Amino acid sequence: MARGRIAVVQVLVVALLITLGARLWYLQVRSGPQFQQAAAANDLRSVTTAAVRGSILDDQGRPLVDNRTVLQVSVDLSTLAQQPGQGKAVLERLSATLGIPVAQLEQRVRLCSPTVGQPCWSGSPYQPIPVARDVPTQVAVKLMEERDQYPGVSAGPAADRVYPKPFGMQAAQVLGYLSPVGPDELSAPDPTYQPTDMVGRSGLEQSYDKQLRGVPGVAQVAVDNVGRAVRTVSDTPPVPGDDVVTTLDAHVQAVAEQQLAAAIKAARYGWDKGTHAQYRADSGAVVVLDVNTGGVVAMATYPSYDPAVWSGGISAADYAHLTDPKAGTPLLDRAYQGQFAPGSTFKIVTASAMLQDGFSPHATYDCSPDFAIGSQDFHNFEGEAFGPISLKRTIEVSCDTVFYRAAYDMWLHDGGNHPAAHPLDPVQNMALDYGLGRPTGIDLPGEAGGDVQTRQEKQATWNRMKGIWCRRAQTGYPEVAGSDPARAAYLKQIAHENCLDGWQFRGGDAVIEAIGQGGILVTPLQLARVYAALANGGTLYQPHLEKAILAPDGRVVSTYQPKVVGHVPLSRATRSFLVNAFEGVAQEGTASGVYGGWPLNQIQVGAKTGTADVYGKQATSVFASFLPADHPQYAVAMMVSQGGQGALTSGPAVEKIEEALYGVNGGAVDPKSALLPNPPASLPRITADGTLVPPPAPASYNVPAWQILPPPFFPLPGILAAAPFLPERRYADLYRTGALT
Repeated sequence: MARGRIAVVQVLVVALLITLGARLWYLQVRSGPQFQQAAAANDLRSVTTAAVRGSILDDQGRPLVDNRTVLQVSVDLSTLAQQPGQGKAVLERLSATLGIPVAQLEQRVRLCSPTVGQPCWSGSPYQPIPVARDVPTQVAVKLMEERDQYPGVSAGPAADRVYPKPFGMQAAQVLGYLSPVGPDELSAPDPTYQPTDMVGRSGLEQSYDKQLRGVPGVAQVAVDNVGRAVRTVSDTPPVPGDDVVTTLDAHVQAVAEQQLAAAIKAARYGWDKGTHAQYRADSGAVVVLDVNTGGVVAMATYPSYDPAVWSGGISAADYAHLTDPKAGTPLLDRAYQGQFAPGSTFKIVTASAMLQDGFSPHATYDCSPDFAIGSQDFHNFEGEAFGPISLKRTIEVSCDTVFYRAAYDMWLHDGGNHPAAHPLDPVQNMALDYGLGRPTGIDLPGEAGGDVQTRQEKQATWNRMKGIWCRRAQTGYPEVAGSDPARAAYLKQIAHENCLDGWQFRGGDAVIEAIGQGGILVTPLQLARVYAALANGGTLYQPHLEKAILAPDGRVVSTYQPKVVGHVPLSRATRSFLVNAFEGVAQEGTASGVYGGWPLNQIQVGAKTGTADVYGKQATSVFASFLPADHPQYAVAMMVSQGGQGALTSGPAVEKIEEALYGVNGGAVDPKSALLPNPPASLPRITADGTLVPPPAPASYNVPAWQILPPPFFPLPGILAAAPFLPERRYADLYRTGALT
């Protein structure tokens, strides 16, 4: 019996040994390679190094956004952890050297986690953590010479985003800015960012973030069983970002910004220094557009700000100012995000619709002081009356009542209050043909689309708003009545009318839209494109800022090809008539005072003034032009909110910009002083040593020589030296291309 039990135990022991042996064979032999790979993976950590961001250049190669080489102090956590007290004494010595409180250093080197918020380090614990940027050279030298006193601390070059502002230009809203990557971007299904990345948030920085950002470098670091880095297994260097060459011209941009600011100042304080304020002139914008490609040569907005506030990180106070409506929201680019009533500059659309709808350019039209629909009178500007005049003269003197009658006749032809099944709506459809009522598609984020109020839009708006309007027709606007009873009564009356038949496109809607009021809103960029389309023969180009993408070594990655997005249905005769009429505006019409000293016999100009009424505010000053009228190159549009008459505020400023473009001085043309009679046909070059070479200038283009960045030079002395004495721009280029490490 005992032997039987022993035998059973022996069998069980043998079975267990066989099972254990089989399992060991499976784990060590059959699955050995798999577990070896997993173990190796557990011993490796990826460390990402951001690529140096590409530059944004103007059409001549001048840097608008660049990288400045600065000295940065970093701390290696792995080395610090091996020091007594987790390196607290090292941080205390570093604190005294840098002049930064030790508590701040401790915060900067701690690792972010769900329980540890900013300030903290969101990147890999195995890469050096930046704790101080743009430190003095002598401080960096001290740290590197006394390594034994600062274990784990290093100092070396880093790239900092800067805004050179050639000729004093800013273009802050167009260029954009960077900010840290957000949680949503990091948690995306296919994330393209690292936790320490800076991302373009507006302007060109956002639109071309992918090209500018480059490709980060990745190093595989082996760590020991306590997580300390012991060696680098592999290292893939970062690939610098590409440069974006734009259609902007820095010199023209600077002039546009200066003239916009001067126009606003003149509107506020009068043309004679010391006189009382005339207009509030709270904001505005101006656009210079290449009519033959859609390239934006200049785009200025007011109020603006110095883009240098973003260098090294913006303060909370500065950001609050940029977004404060009381300060005019400087972060907003009114050139393509601001929407204004165009006033009489819209008559280019109405006149086009009239001619295409059968109105004769040779007929005589009655320019009476007013025009009545039922009991409502629509008046000419300041009650003017010119009697029977031609259509060309109508455009030249900007007679409202002629356009009122024409729009009313077209509305009646469509059936009036009982419209035909398919009304033609010539003015509204011509506006859409000119590209109004929708975004232009410019390569900038957040573009406004403007508005062209059509029958369909009125119906859709009424369907959506009827309940609100009818309620307000009963309750009124008590929140407004306390401070402005007249406005509250006006709003209540409007709500009552809209409640009853706000869906209906009335004769009053038609006539008021004919002169660029009512349901018509445009951006300055849209207005410039309208005049560009007339000037170039009817082609609607997509406005753009990109001209080319250049690799850091100067290789052309891509060039922008102009995009045609539409054609305005104008016959050759209609286009010829309108160009001649707008030339007449500059010669003997409402803009003749603007061009009184202009050499019209050498450079013909087509222009139109506008003064748009806005309820509760002063009139918007509007001016649009194109030149040379016989072989057009540029269209320019300026709009100033609460700026008064277009001929008095915006017009003179636009004329000054055009003087700069063509070198007009004292009524004569001086080709040597012309800034840009023609946009450059070729691209700037980057030489082997990183120097930017501007494209050849046209024969009549003679701008004073410019420097990429002036001295002082930025050498790295002593043990930090990595290059000979170089201008900062060239140093940054060499650092980006890998010539310097």
